[in-house]
Amino acid sequence: MTDYQRRLKWFHEARFGIYVHFGLYSLLGRGEWTMYSERIPPKEYAKLADKFDPAPGAAREWCELARLAGAKYIVLTTRHHEGFSLFDSKYSDYTSAKHGCRRDLVREFTEAARACGLKVGLYYSLLDWRYPGYFEPEKYPKSRADLVDYVHHQVRELMTNYGRIDLLEYDGGWMHDLDPDKENQIGFWRARELNKMVRELQPDIIINNRSGLEEDLDTPEQVVRASTPGRGWESCMCIGDSCAWGYTRFNPNMKTPEQLIQYLVQASQGSGNYLLNIGPMPDGHVRAEEIERLTRVGQWLAVHEKAIRNSERCGLIGSSQPGLVDLNLQGVWTRRGKTAYWCIFRWPGTEAAAVRVDTRPISAKILTTGEAVDFEYREKGGKLILKGLPPLPPDDLCTVLEVKFPKVPDRMEEPHPADWLFS
Repeated sequence: MTDYQRRLKWFHEARFGIYVHFGLYSLLGRGEWTMYSERIPPKEYAKLADKFDPAPGAAREWCELARLAGAKYIVLTTRHHEGFSLFDSKYSDYTSAKHGCRRDLVREFTEAARACGLKVGLYYSLLDWRYPGYFEPEKYPKSRADLVDYVHHQVRELMTNYGRIDLLEYDGGWMHDLDPDKENQIGFWRARELNKMVRELQPDIIINNRSGLEEDLDTPEQVVRASTPGRGWESCMCIGDSCAWGYTRFNPNMKTPEQLIQYLVQASQGSGNYLLNIGPMPDGHVRAEEIERLTRVGQWLAVHEKAIRNSERCGLIGSSQPGLVDLNLQGVWTRRGKTAYWCIFRWPGTEAAAVRVDTRPISAKILTTGEAVDFEYREKGGKLILKGLPPLPPDDLCTVLEVKFPKVPDRMEEPHPADWLFS
């Protein structure tokens, strides 16, 4: 096992985490980009700081909800692009410890996460909209230098003052003009120096790819998109609209529990993780719609976690995979070793058929109920038919069939695509 594989071992075993976006923007209820999208000047926006007063125990509520949802880690926005830090900092007076509630929420969060048995992730935005040197570095060189120094100091505080940190999620590392040259981005933030310091302070930490450097994880946003085999990745997604990470009071497009589980299964099929976001209300409590959905996901995971935890890439045909003509109308296959899990979202009735399965199974059962099922396997075309299934799905969100094979199952080659017409 390489050092990279060792560091990511817990992450791959987990497969599911909860994201928490919380800050001054939560008070406005229009999303975390409100300061910039509405061009609210820093002095005006800063008036929110003394109104920021989340309920005591809010961080514990987030962590207990994450545990209830079946997540194994949780990530908090320690400072978003608005510049307000949720921790006590020697390098900023614009913090939750010096305004409003006058509490170090990062400390409350890290302690609550560990008490709930969760791995600790910290989000940190590199950019800060209050600094003109970010927008026009040539015009405001001192502001640019001050911003980068302040970022390095605050990251050091986060990596020093809160015990073991398992995951560092950078954001906001892009250039304002969206210059695609990664070396310019790396140079602007002095990212190599920054991450070297992080790894010296937290040798086992996992770092995402948003400082300009590739580091450990790719982080596709609002889509499930697998990286190359062997590369860690994590799909970050909102429960509601894609622009609503922070609390958005009117958010009409909440995903259903069925949709959330489908995304989780799809990530697991590609050996990736699913980081699902909540945006607490101004008082720090989580809205009922999010609690309801996460509770349902957790109930499903409690029964079916063998299909998710520590999953490996599965070559069996899934539903609607990009670049492939073949698809499975019923659902998605995941895999652990020689055992495959058919996660069925669209229940077919008393029989379920999969094609191009390259090896005959040993046994099959409904993971949801533990009931064994009969099967038929046809060598030609690798058609697997599971028989005697209940006419209605045993689980109303997603029923899982566990199929054991004598070797790692894969997609059968199909050199003559028309042959099935004559079988």
